[in-house]
Amino acid sequence: MRTKFFFSLLMAMALIIMSCSDGNGEGSGSAEDTGTLSVQLTDAPFPYELMAEANVTVYKVEARLVDGDDMDDDSDDDSNDDSDDDMDDDSDDDDGSPFITLMEEEIDVNLLELTNGLTQQLAEIDVPAGSYDLIRIYVKGVNVVLTDGTVFNLQVPSGDASGIKVFVDPAITVAGGLSSDLLLDFDVSQSFVAKGSIDTPAGVSGFNFKPVIKASNLSTSGTLSGNVSTIVEEENVGLEGAQISVIAADTLNTTSFADVDGNYSILGLEAGMYEVVAEMEGYLASDTLSVQIDAANITTQDFVLDVDPATEEDNTDDGTDDTGDGN
Repeated sequence: MRTKFFFSLLMAMALIIMSCSDGNGEGSGSAEDTGTLSVQLTDAPFPYELMAEANVTVYKVEARLVDGDDMDDDSDDDSNDDSDDDMDDDSDDDDGSPFITLMEEEIDVNLLELTNGLTQQLAEIDVPAGSYDLIRIYVKGVNVVLTDGTVFNLQVPSGDASGIKVFVDPAITVAGGLSSDLLLDFDVSQSFVAKGSIDTPAGVSGFNFKPVIKASNLSTSGTLSGNVSTIVEEENVGLEGAQISVIAADTLNTTSFADVDGNYSILGLEAGMYEVVAEMEGYLASDTLSVQIDAANITTQDFVLDVDPATEEDNTDDGTDDTGDGN
């Protein structure tokens, strides 16, 4: 059966420049007062053959400016905007820093349409120079469609009230006249939790939506990509569904899964040294390799997996062979 791999959607959340205190709606800041912030959304790959769609509608985005040249003025202006009620919903947010309403339009996204590092830019605009340490994403219309056509509409725990809070640690700094890029990694495997039996679509009784999103500064992070294959008749054949695990300080950092051609891509890894291993059922796991991730660069690491001898023995015991003729 052909395995489907999902996720990777890239969204840039547009930060709208706050109007001046004179209320005429015309910005008067110089190039040193604003910079360009690109906020992108992707998702951690996760093989889930029963899911045909994982849909969300993003309808609003906010960012918290914790250190800006005109913070005092902005704070006064923001005191009357509609983010005040949201700030009261969570004490973690209410530290006196202003929230800026970034985007207010409905964007429908099927998280499973973008996969393995593919991204989609939604916006890229100038914002007040300074540091941003929190993004709030408001979502609605969350549902899962199974391969048999069954639809599950899911409740949003906070995204329709106070927003899904994504802390940026360390905060991303937008310098005047320069561009900064923020990646939001939407982990679908943790965000959509299946209930019931996941062996068949009929066994699934529903899903819980528990959004898990990680923020990465693309100026200080890099990408790991490559191919996972095996040797068949002296030729490399890509292994769809092979899992690539990235480990930092003996702790699993993230995973990815190879596509139909055996290719994989993992975005938003902070610069540094990682241990990486590839594995797939029916094959021996690769050696654990050390890879260096450099900021704003792509590190390539390929894997070639050998067939597990135990699997070949099981096939022989079952009376099957590689030729499939039963002789």
